[in-house]
Amino acid sequence: MSIEKSFFGTTKDGGEVYNYDIINAGGSRAGIITYGGTLCSLLVPDKNGVLTDVLLGFDDMEGHEERSAYQGQLVGRYANRLVNGSFTVNGIKIEVTKNENGETCLHGGGELSHAVWTAEIAGENSLRLTYTGADNKEGFPGVFTAEVLYTFTDENEIIIDYRASCTEDTVINLTNHAYFNLAGFDGGDVLDHELSIDADYFTPTDKKSIPTGEIRAVGGTAFDFRNLKPIGLDIGANDEQLISCRGYDHNFCLNKRPAGAPAARVRCPRSGISMEMFTDMPGVQLYTGNFLDGEKGKGGTPVNKHAGFCLETQFYPDTPNHLNFPQCTFLRGELFVSRTSYKFYSDR
Repeated sequence: MSIEKSFFGTTKDGGEVYNYDIINAGGSRAGIITYGGTLCSLLVPDKNGVLTDVLLGFDDMEGHEERSAYQGQLVGRYANRLVNGSFTVNGIKIEVTKNENGETCLHGGGELSHAVWTAEIAGENSLRLTYTGADNKEGFPGVFTAEVLYTFTDENEIIIDYRASCTEDTVINLTNHAYFNLAGFDGGDVLDHELSIDADYFTPTDKKSIPTGEIRAVGGTAFDFRNLKPIGLDIGANDEQLISCRGYDHNFCLNKRPAGAPAARVRCPRSGISMEMFTDMPGVQLYTGNFLDGEKGKGGTPVNKHAGFCLETQFYPDTPNHLNFPQCTFLRGELFVSRTSYKFYSDR
C-alpha cells in the first residue's frame, strides 16, 4: 500500500488543492482531492483485469467548480433537501440558504462541497480530511467541525468514516455524492446495470422532490429493487414519482440486516464489475443522473442523462420536518458518527 500526493489545481479564490492517490497491493487506486473532499477517481479491475475508473468526475479545477453536480463531493451540513430552506430546533425556526430554485436548501447550500479540506495521511492506506465551518455559515447555527477518513483496502473496498459535531443543537446529515458507472466514466448510460436495494419501503416526493411524509411499500411498484433488476427496466413506467423526477431520485428506507450484509448490490454485465454497498445509516438516496445534460467530464467525455447512479447513504430527506422519520438532531457537542463503504469485485 502507498499514498501519492500531487498538486491538483487552484480554486477561483486562490486556494491550493491537492490530490492523494491511495494505491493498494493489487494496483487499484482511489483518488481524493481536497476541494470538496472529493472522491474523484476509483480504478478497479474489470473482468479482463483492466483497471477501470468507475467514477464520473472532472480532470481539472474548472470542471469541479463550474460544471459539477456534486460528483464525488462530501455534502452537508444537511445532505439532501430541506423544504423552504428551514427546520426547527428547540422550538426555534432556523432559516438556511435556499440554493435550489430559490425555494429549497440542497446539500447544506454546498458548504462542505465547495470548501478546501485539510488533509493528513493517516496510515499507509488512509487519508483524514478535516473542516471547520463558522457559526451561521449558509444559515446553520454553531461552529461546525467535521472529520472524514477515507480508507482503501487491498480488497478494493473504499471505506468512508464520518465524524462531526457542532457548538449548538442542530441537524447533521453527511454523505458522499459519488456517481458510479461500473462500465467506466466513459461507459455510456447505466440503465443495464443490475441493482438490488434491501428496502421494503421508500419515501415518495412531491413535484419539488420533497418527501410528502408518506412511507410507501415498494411491492408492486417500479421502486421494488429487493431482487437484482436492471436500473432501466422500470425507469420509464407510468408512475408520477418517476415522471416528475425524470427517473429515480428517491430515498429508500433500509431494512435491518444481519451484521456484514450489504444494503445494496450493483453489477454491470458489460464490464463484469460488481459493487456492494454497506452502511449504518437508515436510508439511501438512489439518483440515476436524470438531469445530467452533457457537460464535459473526464477526458472530454460528455456527462449525459443516466451516465451514472448515486447511492447516497443518509438520514431521510427533509427529516427535521417529518417527525415520523428517523431523527437527526444532535445536541451541542454530541458526535455524529457513521460509516459507509463500497466494495468492488470482478467476474475474473
